[in-house]
Amino acid sequence: MTTAAIQSIVRLGVVPTALAVTALAAPDARAQQDMESSSVSAPRFEVTPFVGYRFGGSFDVPPADETSSGKSIDLDDDTSYGIDVGLYRDHHSFYELLYSRQQTNLDSSQPALRNVDVTAEYLHFGGTLLFDEEYWFVPYLSFTIGATRLDPKGSYDDETKFSASLGGGVRFPINDRFAATLGARGYLTFIGSDTSLFCSSINGQGTCLLKSSGSTFFQGEALLGLTLKF
Repeated sequence: MTTAAIQSIVRLGVVPTALAVTALAAPDARAQQDMESSSVSAPRFEVTPFVGYRFGGSFDVPPADETSSGKSIDLDDDTSYGIDVGLYRDHHSFYELLYSRQQTNLDSSQPALRNVDVTAEYLHFGGTLLFDEEYWFVPYLSFTIGATRLDPKGSYDDETKFSASLGGGVRFPINDRFAATLGARGYLTFIGSDTSLFCSSINGQGTCLLKSSGSTFFQGEALLGLTLKF
């Protein structure tokens, strides 16, 4: 057998062997990376106080008679503030408790409704997913359900209704514990059609500020917060 033939046989044996070793080693390397990643413990919980700007919030009011058209009574756009508390499930998700509050008033030309102060509050439970795989910033998506409380100033009763919210945004890490949070959230409240709202009993006679013909009430919120992880 010639020297060239021997060298060819060696090369043919070395190449498959090298490929086999590489294929066997790759899963071990991935497993090692996964072990190193899992060894870094996730935060236990976080707190995000925030300030925002709440907009929207319109009640559809039925027409006074057959010859007139229906109107809408709106809440004025105004500043909001609140806090979001998270209990981590793993590195990429956490359970969420959300509270947001806005002090505003009814925007209407009707004397009985003009400038009636209203506090709009949301108390929700839900969860958040963090998408921190590819970028230095961290996009997130949040879904919550809970209650909306609308409390008019004066002797009128407050209203508490079921609601849900969908939010999203971006976090900008400052260090391992702090991040700036920029986001937006929409709140949908289910009030029921043909519902009387903000009622009171005066001199033994019941009266309500307005009657809504719509079945939902929507508000949007843009927010800026500071997240602290523990």
